[in-house]
Amino acid sequence: MKKRTKAVIAIVLSILALASLGGYIMSQKRNHQEKTITSSSKRDDKEAIKQKQLAYLKEHEQEIIDFVKAQSPKVESVQIDWDQTQWSDGGLTTPEYYMNVYGRINHIEESGWGVDIPINDDESMDMGGMFMLHEPTIRGEPIG
Repeated sequence: MKKRTKAVIAIVLSILALASLGGYIMSQKRNHQEKTITSSSKRDDKEAIKQKQLAYLKEHEQEIIDFVKAQSPKVESVQIDWDQTQWSDGGLTTPEYYMNVYGRINHIEESGWGVDIPINDDESMDMGGMFMLHEPTIRGEPIG
């Protein structure tokens, strides 16, 4: 009888151990799914913010054009390449975030310019803080 009781106890303990292990595995899967959903939501939120920022800049395109034109009287027209727009941080010395906007001048393929526009803490754009990332150039040479 003692052998039988020990066997039953061993079986019951094994079942309890497997049930506990199964519960642990299920909770880990659920936590992983929640983290994945949260990460996905954060990515979606960041992407939505970026799209709003880009839309805002497109609405204020003329301000960017006027700013680039003001850099040199030789700039007659400004073309913005929205596909090259980037989001970046300032690096080690300046922790601010920026949108980098690039384009060409005077419809010249080998020309270029770059403007940084600061992003405020509330994710809005600081058009007043806009500055030249690199001055207008043609074939790599400043146009002066």
